[in-house]
Amino acid sequence: MKVIARHNAYHGATLQAMSATGRAAYWKMFEPRVPGFVHIQTCYPYRFEGARPGETVGQAAARELEEAILREGPETVAAFIAEPIHGGGGVIYPTDDYFPLVRQICSRHDVLFIADEVITGFCRTGAWFALTHWNVEPDIMSFAKGVTSGYLPLGGIMVNRDIKDAIDSVKPEDRWMHAYTYSGHPTCCAVALRNLDIMERERLWENAAKMGARLHAGLTAAFGDHPHIGDIRGGKGLLAALEMVEDRATKAVFAADRKIGARVQAEMVKRGLITRVKGNEVIFFAPPLVVTAAEIDRLITITRESLEAVLGR
Repeated sequence: MKVIARHNAYHGATLQAMSATGRAAYWKMFEPRVPGFVHIQTCYPYRFEGARPGETVGQAAARELEEAILREGPETVAAFIAEPIHGGGGVIYPTDDYFPLVRQICSRHDVLFIADEVITGFCRTGAWFALTHWNVEPDIMSFAKGVTSGYLPLGGIMVNRDIKDAIDSVKPEDRWMHAYTYSGHPTCCAVALRNLDIMERERLWENAAKMGARLHAGLTAAFGDHPHIGDIRGGKGLLAALEMVEDRATKAVFAADRKIGARVQAEMVKRGLITRVKGNEVIFFAPPLVVTAAEIDRLITITRESLEAVLGR
Protein backbone atom coordinates (compact mmCIF):
# COMPACT_ATOMS: atom_id res chain seq x y z
CA MET A 1 0.00 0.00 0.00
CA LYS A 2 1.06 3.58 -0.69
CA VAL A 3 0.92 6.87 1.15
CA ILE A 4 0.66 10.18 -0.68
CA ALA A 5 2.57 13.05 0.91
CA ARG A 6 3.55 16.52 -0.23
CA HIS A 7 6.65 18.45 -1.17
CA ASN A 8 7.79 20.89 1.57
CA ALA A 9 6.31 18.58 4.22
CA TYR A 10 8.10 17.60 7.39
CA HIS A 11 6.78 14.58 9.29
CA GLY A 12 9.67 13.48 11.47
CA ALA A 13 13.09 11.86 11.53
CA THR A 14 12.38 8.15 11.93
CA LEU A 15 12.89 6.20 8.71
CA GLN A 16 9.25 5.91 7.69
CA ALA A 17 8.34 9.43 8.82
CA MET A 18 11.31 10.79 6.88
CA SER A 19 10.12 8.86 3.84
CA ALA A 20 6.87 10.82 4.09
CA THR A 21 8.79 14.08 4.53
CA GLY A 22 8.96 16.00 1.26
CA ARG A 23 12.30 17.76 1.67
CA ALA A 24 15.06 16.24 -0.44
CA ALA A 25 17.84 17.83 1.61
CA TYR A 26 17.02 15.40 4.42
CA TRP A 27 16.64 12.30 2.28
CA LYS A 28 20.32 11.72 1.53
CA MET A 29 20.95 10.92 5.19
CA PHE A 30 18.16 8.33 5.25
CA GLU A 31 18.60 6.48 1.97
CA PRO A 32 17.32 4.03 1.02
CA ARG A 33 13.96 5.33 2.18
CA VAL A 34 10.92 3.18 2.80
CA PRO A 35 9.18 2.45 -0.54
CA GLY A 36 5.56 3.28 -1.23
CA PHE A 37 5.57 7.04 -0.62
CA VAL A 38 4.38 9.28 -3.47
CA HIS A 39 4.97 13.05 -3.31
CA ILE A 40 2.88 15.74 -4.96
CA GLN A 41 2.84 19.53 -4.89
CA THR A 42 1.48 21.14 -1.80
CA CYS A 43 -0.99 24.03 -1.77
CA TYR A 44 1.66 26.77 -1.98
CA PRO A 45 -0.15 29.87 -3.24
CA TYR A 46 3.05 31.83 -3.85
CA ARG A 47 4.89 29.19 -5.90
CA PHE A 48 2.40 26.57 -7.10
CA GLU A 49 2.87 25.55 -10.72
CA GLY A 50 0.28 24.10 -13.05
CA ALA A 51 -3.02 25.70 -12.05
CA ARG A 52 -5.46 25.73 -14.93
CA PRO A 53 -7.31 28.86 -16.05
CA GLY A 54 -10.07 29.61 -13.58
CA GLU A 55 -8.68 27.32 -10.88
CA THR A 56 -7.62 28.52 -7.47
CA VAL A 57 -4.35 27.12 -6.16
CA GLY A 58 -6.40 25.10 -3.67
CA GLN A 59 -8.46 23.56 -6.45
CA ALA A 60 -5.35 22.81 -8.50
CA ALA A 61 -3.47 21.24 -5.58
CA ALA A 62 -6.50 19.13 -4.65
CA ARG A 63 -6.86 18.06 -8.28
CA GLU A 64 -3.24 16.94 -8.24
CA LEU A 65 -4.01 14.77 -5.21
CA GLU A 66 -6.94 13.12 -6.97
CA GLU A 67 -4.88 12.61 -10.13
CA ALA A 68 -2.18 10.91 -8.04
CA ILE A 69 -4.72 8.60 -6.39
CA LEU A 70 -6.17 7.62 -9.78
CA ARG A 71 -2.72 7.21 -11.34
CA GLU A 72 -1.49 4.96 -8.57
CA GLY A 73 -4.82 3.13 -8.30
CA PRO A 74 -7.19 3.92 -5.42
CA GLU A 75 -7.03 0.33 -4.22
CA THR A 76 -3.26 0.75 -3.67
CA VAL A 77 -3.40 4.07 -1.76
CA ALA A 78 -3.85 3.72 1.99
CA ALA A 79 -3.61 7.34 3.08
CA PHE A 80 -2.83 10.95 2.35
CA ILE A 81 -0.81 12.81 5.00
CA ALA A 82 -0.58 16.59 5.38
CA GLU A 83 0.26 19.35 7.83
CA PRO A 84 -2.65 21.85 7.97
CA ILE A 85 -0.04 24.62 7.82
CA HIS A 86 3.49 23.61 6.93
CA GLY A 87 6.01 24.05 9.74
CA GLY A 88 9.65 23.48 8.84
CA GLY A 89 8.90 23.57 5.12
CA GLY A 90 8.21 27.30 5.24
CA VAL A 91 5.05 28.11 7.24
CA ILE A 92 3.01 27.65 4.07
CA TYR A 93 -0.67 28.52 4.43
CA PRO A 94 -3.18 26.80 2.12
CA THR A 95 -6.05 28.58 0.43
CA ASP A 96 -9.31 28.17 2.33
CA ASP A 97 -10.86 25.86 -0.27
CA TYR A 98 -8.04 23.30 -0.20
CA PHE A 99 -8.69 21.06 2.80
CA PRO A 100 -12.47 20.77 2.29
CA LEU A 101 -11.68 19.51 -1.22
CA VAL A 102 -9.00 17.16 0.13
CA ARG A 103 -11.53 15.70 2.58
CA GLN A 104 -14.03 15.11 -0.25
CA ILE A 105 -11.40 13.44 -2.45
CA CYS A 106 -10.13 11.14 0.30
CA SER A 107 -13.67 10.12 1.21
CA ARG A 108 -14.60 9.52 -2.44
CA HIS A 109 -11.69 7.16 -3.00
CA ASP A 110 -11.69 5.49 0.44
CA VAL A 111 -8.27 6.96 1.29
CA LEU A 112 -7.51 7.79 4.91
CA PHE A 113 -6.71 11.45 5.61
CA ILE A 114 -3.91 11.82 8.17
CA ALA A 115 -3.48 15.30 9.67
CA ASP A 116 -0.06 16.03 11.13
CA GLU A 117 -0.90 18.60 13.81
CA VAL A 118 2.43 18.32 15.64
CA ILE A 119 3.19 21.98 14.89
CA THR A 120 -0.34 23.35 14.63
CA GLY A 121 -2.13 21.60 17.48
CA PHE A 122 -3.08 22.94 20.92
CA CYS A 123 -3.84 26.64 20.40
CA ARG A 124 -0.96 27.52 18.06
CA THR A 125 -3.28 28.68 15.27
CA GLY A 126 -5.86 30.34 17.50
CA ALA A 127 -7.88 27.14 17.74
CA TRP A 128 -7.30 23.84 19.51
CA PHE A 129 -6.47 22.22 16.16
CA ALA A 130 -5.82 23.91 12.84
CA LEU A 131 -8.15 21.85 10.66
CA THR A 132 -11.12 23.29 12.55
CA HIS A 133 -10.47 26.55 10.69
CA TRP A 134 -11.83 24.77 7.61
CA ASN A 135 -14.43 22.59 9.39
CA VAL A 136 -12.57 19.46 8.33
CA GLU A 137 -12.10 16.28 10.35
CA PRO A 138 -9.26 13.88 9.50
CA ASP A 139 -9.35 10.11 9.99
CA ILE A 140 -6.09 10.10 11.93
CA MET A 141 -4.39 12.99 13.72
CA SER A 142 -0.85 13.03 15.08
CA PHE A 143 0.11 15.45 17.85
CA ALA A 144 3.08 16.30 20.09
CA LYS A 145 5.00 19.46 21.08
CA GLY A 146 2.13 21.71 22.18
CA VAL A 147 0.36 19.09 24.26
CA THR A 148 3.01 19.66 26.96
CA SER A 149 4.26 23.05 25.73
CA GLY A 150 7.61 21.29 25.41
CA TYR A 151 8.18 20.92 29.15
CA LEU A 152 8.48 17.14 28.69
CA PRO A 153 8.32 15.09 25.48
CA LEU A 154 4.98 13.52 24.59
CA GLY A 155 3.29 12.59 21.34
CA GLY A 156 0.37 10.53 20.21
CA ILE A 157 -2.30 9.92 17.63
CA MET A 158 -6.08 10.13 17.54
CA VAL A 159 -8.17 7.91 15.26
CA ASN A 160 -11.80 8.01 14.21
CA ARG A 161 -14.39 5.52 15.40
CA ASP A 162 -14.20 3.36 12.25
CA ILE A 163 -10.46 2.82 12.68
CA LYS A 164 -10.84 2.07 16.39
CA ASP A 165 -13.60 -0.44 15.69
CA ALA A 166 -11.47 -2.11 13.02
CA ILE A 167 -8.56 -2.46 15.47
CA ASP A 168 -10.85 -3.75 18.21
CA SER A 169 -12.48 -6.30 15.91
CA VAL A 170 -9.25 -8.31 15.63
CA LYS A 171 -8.45 -11.06 18.13
CA PRO A 172 -6.21 -9.70 20.93
CA GLU A 173 -3.27 -11.89 19.93
CA ASP A 174 -3.42 -10.58 16.34
CA ARG A 175 -4.22 -6.94 17.14
CA TRP A 176 -2.03 -4.10 15.96
CA MET A 177 0.58 -3.42 18.60
CA HIS A 178 3.05 -0.57 18.71
CA ALA A 179 4.96 1.00 21.57
CA TYR A 180 8.15 2.65 22.71
CA THR A 181 10.08 2.20 25.94
CA TYR A 182 8.53 5.34 27.43
CA SER A 183 5.04 5.03 25.94
CA GLY A 184 2.38 6.41 28.26
CA HIS A 185 5.01 7.77 30.64
CA PRO A 186 3.00 8.92 33.69
CA THR A 187 5.08 12.03 34.37
CA CYS A 188 4.79 13.24 30.77
CA CYS A 189 1.06 12.54 30.78
CA ALA A 190 0.63 14.42 34.07
CA VAL A 191 2.46 17.42 32.62
CA ALA A 192 0.25 17.31 29.53
CA LEU A 193 -2.92 17.29 31.61
CA ARG A 194 -1.71 20.20 33.72
CA ASN A 195 -0.63 22.09 30.61
CA LEU A 196 -4.04 21.61 28.99
CA ASP A 197 -5.71 22.83 32.19
CA ILE A 198 -3.69 26.04 31.96
CA MET A 199 -4.57 26.49 28.27
CA GLU A 200 -8.26 26.09 29.07
CA ARG A 201 -8.21 28.32 32.14
CA GLU A 202 -6.25 31.12 30.48
CA ARG A 203 -7.99 30.65 27.11
CA LEU A 204 -4.67 30.76 25.34
CA TRP A 205 -6.20 30.08 21.93
CA GLU A 206 -7.85 33.50 22.21
CA ASN A 207 -4.54 35.24 22.87
CA ALA A 208 -2.96 33.29 20.00
CA ALA A 209 -5.71 34.43 17.66
CA LYS A 210 -5.58 38.07 18.78
CA MET A 211 -1.79 38.38 18.82
CA GLY A 212 -1.52 36.39 15.60
CA ALA A 213 -3.79 38.90 13.87
CA ARG A 214 -1.62 41.72 15.24
CA LEU A 215 1.54 39.98 14.03
CA HIS A 216 0.19 39.41 10.52
CA ALA A 217 -1.15 42.96 10.24
CA GLY A 218 2.16 44.37 11.52
CA LEU A 219 4.24 42.33 9.10
CA THR A 220 1.97 43.36 6.22
CA ALA A 221 2.25 47.04 7.14
CA ALA A 222 6.02 46.88 7.56
CA PHE A 223 6.89 44.71 4.56
CA GLY A 224 3.97 44.83 2.14
CA ASP A 225 5.94 47.01 -0.30
CA HIS A 226 9.43 45.78 0.58
CA PRO A 227 11.41 45.05 -2.61
CA HIS A 228 12.86 41.83 -1.16
CA ILE A 229 9.82 40.36 0.57
CA GLY A 230 7.87 38.29 -1.90
CA ASP A 231 5.27 36.75 0.37
CA ILE A 232 3.89 37.47 3.84
CA ARG A 233 2.19 34.50 5.47
CA GLY A 234 0.07 34.44 8.59
CA GLY A 235 -3.36 35.26 9.92
CA LYS A 236 -4.23 32.07 11.78
CA GLY A 237 -2.71 32.37 15.21
CA LEU A 238 0.93 32.64 16.13
CA LEU A 239 2.46 31.13 13.02
CA ALA A 240 3.80 33.50 10.39
CA ALA A 241 6.60 33.91 7.87
CA LEU A 242 8.28 36.28 5.46
CA GLU A 243 9.59 34.84 2.20
CA MET A 244 12.63 36.76 0.96
CA VAL A 245 13.40 37.11 -2.75
CA GLU A 246 16.05 38.92 -4.72
CA ASP A 247 13.48 40.14 -7.22
CA ARG A 248 9.73 40.39 -6.55
CA ALA A 249 8.76 40.35 -10.20
CA THR A 250 10.46 37.03 -10.97
CA LYS A 251 10.35 35.56 -7.42
CA ALA A 252 14.04 34.71 -7.85
CA VAL A 253 15.78 33.68 -4.64
CA PHE A 254 19.08 35.05 -3.38
CA ALA A 255 22.22 33.15 -4.37
CA ALA A 256 23.34 30.78 -1.63
CA ASP A 257 26.82 32.28 -1.39
CA ARG A 258 25.38 35.64 -0.30
CA LYS A 259 24.18 34.02 2.95
CA ILE A 260 21.32 36.50 3.24
CA GLY A 261 19.34 34.34 5.63
CA ALA A 262 22.23 33.74 8.01
CA ARG A 263 23.12 37.43 8.00
CA VAL A 264 19.54 38.51 8.73
CA GLN A 265 19.35 35.95 11.51
CA ALA A 266 22.60 37.23 13.03
CA GLU A 267 21.25 40.79 13.03
CA MET A 268 18.10 39.61 14.76
CA VAL A 269 20.09 37.85 17.47
CA LYS A 270 22.15 41.01 18.05
CA ARG A 271 18.90 42.85 18.73
CA GLY A 272 17.53 40.19 21.08
CA LEU A 273 15.26 38.16 18.77
CA ILE A 274 15.98 34.47 18.28
CA THR A 275 13.97 32.83 15.52
CA ARG A 276 14.46 30.41 12.68
CA VAL A 277 15.55 31.33 9.17
CA LYS A 278 15.34 28.72 6.39
CA GLY A 279 18.24 29.16 4.00
CA ASN A 280 18.10 32.45 2.12
CA GLU A 281 14.36 32.20 1.83
CA VAL A 282 12.04 32.21 4.83
CA ILE A 283 12.01 33.99 8.18
CA PHE A 284 9.80 32.08 10.64
CA PHE A 285 7.73 33.52 13.48
CA ALA A 286 6.14 31.35 16.19
CA PRO A 287 6.01 33.43 19.40
CA PRO A 288 4.84 31.81 22.65
CA LEU A 289 1.11 31.59 23.26
CA VAL A 290 1.40 34.14 26.09
CA VAL A 291 3.13 36.79 23.96
CA THR A 292 2.02 40.39 24.55
CA ALA A 293 1.16 43.18 22.13
CA ALA A 294 4.33 45.05 23.08
CA GLU A 295 6.43 41.98 22.35
CA ILE A 296 4.76 41.50 18.96
CA ASP A 297 5.48 45.12 18.07
CA ARG A 298 9.11 44.75 19.18
CA LEU A 299 9.46 41.59 17.11
CA ILE A 300 8.34 43.46 13.99
CA THR A 301 10.66 46.40 14.72
CA ILE A 302 13.65 44.10 15.12
CA THR A 303 12.82 42.29 11.90
CA ARG A 304 12.61 45.58 10.01
CA GLU A 305 15.90 46.83 11.47
CA SER A 306 17.63 43.54 10.70
CA LEU A 307 16.50 43.49 7.07
CA GLU A 308 17.60 47.11 6.68
CA ALA A 309 21.04 46.23 8.10
CA VAL A 310 21.53 43.44 5.55
CA LEU A 311 19.60 44.66 2.48
CA GLY A 312 19.64 48.43 2.97
CA ARG A 313 15.85 48.80 3.01
